[in-house]
Amino acid sequence: MPTEAGAPRPPGLFDSLARLGRTALALARTRVEILATELEEERIRVAQLALVVAGIAFCVQMAVLLAVALIVVLLWDTHRLITLGAAVAFFLIAGIAGTAWLRHRLRTRPKMFASTIGELLKDEERLK
Repeated sequence: MPTEAGAPRPPGLFDSLARLGRTALALARTRVEILATELEEERIRVAQLALVVAGIAFCVQMAVLLAVALIVVLLWDTHRLITLGAAVAFFLIAGIAGTAWLRHRLRTRPKMFASTIGELLKDEERLK
C-alpha cells in the first residue's frame, strides 16, 4: 500500500545506517574528549611536579651550602677534615635516599589513560 503524501515514511535501511553512523561518531567523540582531558591533566601534573622539584632543589641547595659553610667555619681550627667528611657522607646518603624515593614515586604513579581504556573496555563488552 502506498503511503499518503502527508504521512511520514517508515524508517528504512539508510535511515538506520545513518543513525548507526551518528551513534558511532558520538561515541568516538566522547572517547576522544576523555583522552584529551586525561592528556591535559597529565601535562598539568608533570608541570606542577617539575616546578615543585625545582623550587625544593634550589632551597635545599642554598640551605645545605650555608649550613656546611657555617659548620666548617665554626670547626676550622680543630676538626675541619672530619666535618667536611661527615657532610659529604650525609649528603651522599640523602641523595641516595632521594633517588630511591623518586624511583618509587615514578613506579607507583597512576596508569596513564586509565579512564579512556576503561571506557573502551566497557564499549567492547557491550558490543559482544
